[in-house]
Amino acid sequence: MKKKYNLFKNASYALQGVLTLLTEKAFLLEIFFIIPLLFWLCFLNLTIVQKSVMIMSLFTVLIAEALNTAVEYTVDLVTDEWHEFAKKAKDTASAAVFFSIVQAAVVWGINLFLS
Repeated sequence: MKKKYNLFKNASYALQGVLTLLTEKAFLLEIFFIIPLLFWLCFLNLTIVQKSVMIMSLFTVLIAEALNTAVEYTVDLVTDEWHEFAKKAKDTASAAVFFSIVQAAVVWGINLFLS
């Protein structure tokens, strides 16, 4: 029998994930930089499209960090020992965060240069 979809229960799982992310130093560091940038964005003379793209680029960093954290927790659950594949999985997930930060920096740089 198919399980019934429960919006509130699923939302509570997402909220638990956010609370978990708020215990992660890397996520908090990213939030530390992103919140002032979002505040500053309110005062920039840019189009709504430019601002929207800039906001999305910042949320991409948070999404990448959430996925990176999930990979790290999963790898740590599977093995306590050092393994080359575990290292590659963690390093690759970390690279996704790095790429998202570079992408956000490029988006912000281009939009600020063009304004």
